Amino acid sequence: MNVMDYGLKPVDFQTAKPAVPKTGLARRGFVMTSLASGFAVASNPLLAQAIATDSKGLVAGEVKIKIADGEIPAYVARPAKPGKYPTLLVVQEIFGVHEHIKDMCRRYAKQGYYAIAPEMYARQGDVSKLTDIGAIISTVVSKVPDAQVCADLDAAVAFAKASKFADTSRTALVGYCWGGRIAWVYANHNPQLKAAISYYGLLDGFKEPTLRPQDPIDYGDKIKVPVLGLYSGIDAFVKQETIAKMRGLINKSGSGSEIIVFPNVDHGFNADYRPSYDKAAATYAQKLANDWLKKHGA
Repeated sequence: MNVMDYGLKPVDFQTAKPAVPKTGLARRGFVMTSLASGFAVASNPLLAQAIATDSKGLVAGEVKIKIADGEIPAYVARPAKPGKYPTLLVVQEIFGVHEHIKDMCRRYAKQGYYAIAPEMYARQGDVSKLTDIGAIISTVVSKVPDAQVCADLDAAVAFAKASKFADTSRTALVGYCWGGRIAWVYANHNPQLKAAISYYGLLDGFKEPTLRPQDPIDYGDKIKVPVLGLYSGIDAFVKQETIAKMRGLINKSGSGSEIIVFPNVDHGFNADYRPSYDKAAATYAQKLANDWLKKHGA
């Protein structure tokens, strides 16, 4: 698929065919031991509107998180002033922890959060050099188990707590695109989460018996964490009838979860470096996200 069509045309997540990557992906140990710099190649061409948040007043940079089988890289941004700040897990788009996700961490740190974005694909592959969406999905993304993701996010919370700068009793999560699905997945995994925010995350169609045994649509009525879903009105990945079904399920859950649909915007409306960006929708969605976190004690 042409990368400029991502979000505008449906993708078969089960059978997407990989293109030959320009650089091979090792399968022994951890493929990524440090974060990629800049933007992912597949996110090009970059638009001049891309927001660059400075780190003035912040401590920001790469860290290593210890996990059961080694270490994974992550990006952390927090206020420089001493204190314990509410913890925010920031979960990457399909393109990994590239510059946009790092920037989102800095934006939240400016608001007083200890924001941490672990690289969720560290074992499976480095998507930063891949140019084809099919390759990204088939070669890397489809190989990432939900259980691994949840364990790595648990480890990120433990890392934050050990830093002495994070109040992990006020932990929340925000996820974009691929990470939007993980917002629902992790909310189901960790009922202690104060809140979660899903930006246009897949609700169905990505289930696989071993790696991803359930889609969010399978447990929407059992969610206990308040999740705010921010979805696109013309998203080829998430159909309106699926959103309506999920709404019905979360209404039965008692979690207080909500889904808001932005009409006439595409998947990726928050991605300010891409043609799908919609400034009005992104600005309003950010306000809703901020209010959601505050409302639920994060």
